[in-house]
Amino acid sequence: MGTFDLILRGGTCVTTRGTRVADVGIRGGEVAEIGDLGQSDGDQVFDATGLHVLPGCIDPQVHFREPGFPDKEDLESGMHAAVLGGVTAVLEMPNTVPTTTSLERMEDKFRRAEGRAWCDYGFFVGASPGNAEELAELERIPGCPGVKIFMGSSTGSLLVEHDSDLARVLASGTRRCAVHAEDEERLKERRAIAEEAGHVRAHPEWRDVECALKATRRVVALAREAGRPLHILHVTTAEEITFLAGHKDVATCEVPPQHLTLAAPDCYERFGTRVQMNPPIRDVRHQEGLWRGITDHVVDCVASDHAPHLLEEKARTYPETPSGMPGVQTIIPLMLHYVNAGRMSLEHMVELTSAGPARIWGMEGKGRLEEGADADLSVVDLASTRTVTDDWIVSKCGWTPLDGMELTGWPVATIVRGNVVMRDGETVGSPIGRPARFS
Repeated sequence: MGTFDLILRGGTCVTTRGTRVADVGIRGGEVAEIGDLGQSDGDQVFDATGLHVLPGCIDPQVHFREPGFPDKEDLESGMHAAVLGGVTAVLEMPNTVPTTTSLERMEDKFRRAEGRAWCDYGFFVGASPGNAEELAELERIPGCPGVKIFMGSSTGSLLVEHDSDLARVLASGTRRCAVHAEDEERLKERRAIAEEAGHVRAHPEWRDVECALKATRRVVALAREAGRPLHILHVTTAEEITFLAGHKDVATCEVPPQHLTLAAPDCYERFGTRVQMNPPIRDVRHQEGLWRGITDHVVDCVASDHAPHLLEEKARTYPETPSGMPGVQTIIPLMLHYVNAGRMSLEHMVELTSAGPARIWGMEGKGRLEEGADADLSVVDLASTRTVTDDWIVSKCGWTPLDGMELTGWPVATIVRGNVVMRDGETVGSPIGRPARFS
């Protein structure tokens, strides 16, 4: 037996104490030592010379469609996509069929994941007017990061649109709530805009800036009154960034990388409903506002909002087309590309993709490369240039709007608790993912 189970030798490590060339020794699923390990031996040795070793990347918003829509995605295929993209943990959302709103349905999801998960995971419980009083207990289920609130149209009963119901949800429990902030009343009032247009270019006009900003202001005010921390999901407007900058004591926030990459109206003319999502991709002014939010550290993390649909569904006539796109497999290549383009430092990217999600959701042992932490590592080649293609995507939907985009910076290995689960674009071994721990 070696001194370590696994040694990564000679990589440039982004650690909590700085970025430096070092060896990483792993024992018992944890980082045991970082430094010059000299002649120490390991049962496995990974030559990381010329590569960067990052703390495991976390995608804190994915929709893996199980139960309900196994033809679009399931837990196994979704987490397979995650590790191929360099992601070591995911947090999955409750808008399944049936919705994940009870102890029984949460337990069913955890049973489904056993032996099929390629990475570690957590499952949000969904808030509804009918389960508000139970949420304080449900949010403490092991493996649950917290409560997800949909203020705008969603699956089945997963809609909490009225302030009275929002107040009940916020009063039940203490963990941070994840919020999809779109104003349902305004969405209903403006739906005719989409129906009359009959083209997805109308999507950001229907679900306009005020729809997002009004909901964000409402829920932040209610949370402040309740003393409850929030996380505003997929922020898409410059106005929300400005507003949230003044409310960091109540609300953290995230942006999706696709909203940093694509802009209206061009994206709708080029890609049609493939880039239809809620909240929508907006024009360059808002894209610049989101980037300003990253530069000014208003934005706490990025999340793919991975939400796959089949292309035949996307081919329907708008607005009868479903919203969402796959993204868990491309989030890390996209963010590495922006590091190479000089939009952010590698250390800032790690804050957005690892440390930030772990801090927001209280993930124990995750999000940092330091001794004693879980040995979750994303090993990347910053110099590698590849083209994203539909046939690389392993999500069951089988496509990405990024098809044909050349990106520089790619994951070459994914390590979950000391287990190499992806190497050079191929999964290794068998699924060993388990529920993450939340404080």
